Amino acid sequence: MKKLIIISTAILVFGCTGDFGDVVDYKEVENPNLSEASVVGQPNSASIWLTGLERQLANVFNETLVLSELGSDNYVNTQTFFNQFMDGLLIQITDPDMRDTQRQIQRLRELAVFGIGQVGPGDPNYNAEIEAEFNYFEGISYLFSGMYFSALPQEPVGVPVTSNEHYVNAITSLDAAIALNAKPEYYLAKARANYYLGNKSEAVTAATAALSLDGSFDRVAMFDESNGPSNTFEDALYERATFDDLQPLPTLDFVDPKYSFLDPNEDATVHYLKAEEAYLILAEANLSDDDIAGARTNLTALLNLISTREVRSIDDSIEQRSQVDEGSRPDNSSVVVNGRAGLVLDRQLGDIDVPSVSGTSLTAEDIAAMQDDDEGLSLLYRTRQEVFIAEGLRMVDMGVKLVIDENEILINENINEGDLGTTPVIPSFISAVVTDLDAITYDAATGVATTVIDLNDILVANKTSDQVVPFE
Repeated sequence: MKKLIIISTAILVFGCTGDFGDVVDYKEVENPNLSEASVVGQPNSASIWLTGLERQLANVFNETLVLSELGSDNYVNTQTFFNQFMDGLLIQITDPDMRDTQRQIQRLRELAVFGIGQVGPGDPNYNAEIEAEFNYFEGISYLFSGMYFSALPQEPVGVPVTSNEHYVNAITSLDAAIALNAKPEYYLAKARANYYLGNKSEAVTAATAALSLDGSFDRVAMFDESNGPSNTFEDALYERATFDDLQPLPTLDFVDPKYSFLDPNEDATVHYLKAEEAYLILAEANLSDDDIAGARTNLTALLNLISTREVRSIDDSIEQRSQVDEGSRPDNSSVVVNGRAGLVLDRQLGDIDVPSVSGTSLTAEDIAAMQDDDEGLSLLYRTRQEVFIAEGLRMVDMGVKLVIDENEILINENINEGDLGTTPVIPSFISAVVTDLDAITYDAATGVATTVIDLNDILVANKTSDQVVPFE
């Protein structure tokens, strides 16, 4: 019925007189600078197209980071103009952020596919390095489709394919990129796809290959402060200051804000494929193989790497940690959170030091005492949460998936409401604690804060589920 309504409406709207049609007929208007011929077949068009792909990736992150971080336990949306539903995991097909997120990922895919099929072959200066990047970006589009959606079309008005199929297609594209010009981030993206598929052996092989090429690589998405796109999540965390109130869990206070103002031209980058992830994948595989010595070795290497990453000294004194309800949140370094000290920064005493790439509370002593048990696995997931904060992975680790938007459902004959991909995926053990994901208790007088739940413990307690902890 919905399809008939749309078709009937189209007939009513466009079945008017020829006179009205002439008024709105723009078919003959063409900007020669924007035509296909202005790109395809032109020298150096492939390198220019690649710049466009990098820009589009920034647009993707501007959608995925806000939704995924709000949907996780990393941040609570106390008072912002950003999505008002995700903090409670109210995921709806009518939410325009679902539409925009889906479209930006699909636009990345289509740009990459057009680069491979049209722009590259038509450029006399096309080379293997650029071709590899085109394949890489196509693979990234499938990777993100699998990470954030349970099902999504991979062609315009196509049949939705499952997240696992998207991961498999990502691996195919990434293998094509690796064959042309192997880079560590290509291998890590492949490792991540295999990780979420639960393919432990393949994930370990790809992560190892990535580190063998470069033990400290870091692929970033770049943002343009003056011409756009600027980093939306940096605005939310830092530049908008008291205009917004987006608060991290107190256990993550010391790694917030990961993004802060750089200069009038360049905005903070997103470090989305970095060597840290490879070490964490290897350590998790070690634990699943009862190899505690191997896990300790990889986590020690992780700590050594993090110690070399940039730490920015910034003025965050405008951030009161409790704009809405004074005294409601930990705001000084004497506060103890979940029995642990040193997690909260005092932003009123001067500049603070915040890791801009990776930070963790994990210590060498923690690693030495770590055992191959659920407590050790929970410690590893706590470390993943710290290292990847504001990078969009935590919600994926929680097993939560977004939905296909209503517009796609209405115009795509292959999709109907109720189909896979049109209803949110929220594991039962997550939905049971939604109201407590960001909840804390805090006694300002005693300086003691406690999170109502430890989601890492909950994830590990449900490790046999096929929705989380993929190597178990």
